[in-house]
Amino acid sequence: MNKTIIMGRLTRDPELRYTQAEQLPVARFSLAVNRKFSKEKEVDYFDVVCWRSQAEFVAKWFTKGQMVAVEGRLQQRKWQDKDGNNRYAFEIIAESAYFAGSKPNAASAPNDFDPFYETDMPAAA
Repeated sequence: MNKTIIMGRLTRDPELRYTQAEQLPVARFSLAVNRKFSKEKEVDYFDVVCWRSQAEFVAKWFTKGQMVAVEGRLQQRKWQDKDGNNRYAFEIIAESAYFAGSKPNAASAPNDFDPFYETDMPAAA
C-alpha cells in the first residue's frame, strides 16, 4: 500500500504548466510540514504534484503560506543530469488537496512565511 497524508503550509504559490503532448494541466508546489514530536522546531519540505482538474483548482485557489492537507501517493522520479549522474527525487502525487485552515486576516497573518505559524491549526484532541 502506498498512501501519504500530509498537512502543512505552502512555501510558494503553485506553478501550473501543461504537458507538451496532451496539454494536460499539472501543478507543482512545496509544503512545509512541522515535526510535532521533536524537542526543537523542525520542518520537513515535501514536493507535491497535482494533475488535471485538481491542478487547475490548486493553481487558482492555493497561495503561499496557506495551510493545506494533501492525500496521495509517494513516487520516486529518476533522471540523469548533464554529467550523466543518476539523480532522484521523491514527490507526493496528490489524489486530493484540501484547505486545512481558516483564512488569515491582515491583523493576524505573519509578514513573511513562517512554517511554525500555527494559529489556524486545529488544537490537539
